[in-house]
Amino acid sequence: MKKLESKTIFITGGLSGIGKSCAIAAAREGANVVIADLKSDISDIVMAEIQRENDAALFIDCNVSVYGDVKSAIDTTVEKFKTIDVALNNAGIGGEPNKVGDMTQDAWLKVIDVNLNGVFNCMSHELSQMEKQKKGVIINMSSILGKVGFPMSSHYVAAKHGVIGLTQTAALEYAAMGIRVNAICPGFINTPMLAEAGITKDIDTEQKIIDLHPMKRLGIPEEITKGFIFLASDDSSFITGSTLEIDGGFLAQ
Repeated sequence: MKKLESKTIFITGGLSGIGKSCAIAAAREGANVVIADLKSDISDIVMAEIQRENDAALFIDCNVSVYGDVKSAIDTTVEKFKTIDVALNNAGIGGEPNKVGDMTQDAWLKVIDVNLNGVFNCMSHELSQMEKQKKGVIINMSSILGKVGFPMSSHYVAAKHGVIGLTQTAALEYAAMGIRVNAICPGFINTPMLAEAGITKDIDTEQKIIDLHPMKRLGIPEEITKGFIFLASDDSSFITGSTLEIDGGFLAQ
């Protein structure tokens, strides 16, 4: 029996990295997958990969920091599939590194708008739909940096802390309605985001990040995906308001 058979899974930021891995796995588990992301030159290629697992997969051009974009994406999903059973709010950006005192307002707001406001925008519309259904699962992608500080990353850290706060609060508000809300906190995962940040393009920098993890390696997207499938499925039916840390031991230190 496939774990997500005939369920509709709404995933933001699903064209690369963790989101892409989760989308392919969800389709393989029988889900109708909707990818809400900014259209790019890889959109068709990635969607073809997902559709090889389930041809019902759908792409929607969506900027999660725009409230109206998200509403339109949710409306389109419900119009096509009649329901949203699981939402993975995964879209995020790394941001320009700087000390708090040197961080520009533009750099701060750019990350907050996507990584925190974007999650709120999605949850607002997802919860409205799930409340009508009287069921649903939301999984928010936070980070180990949603639990601790990290130099030069105040915007990212603040946003990911905020995501955990949103997760816990919504879990309490909607638990009696049959809606579960949880978060995943990955460690440093070998994705295009790390490459864009220059971490995996420089041997010394990469090794410093690797050494922060007791397991002495970076994670891979598929390891986060396994946690997503668990939280999305009925295997986690009594779990809400929790954070699942998949971090090679980072937060145990």
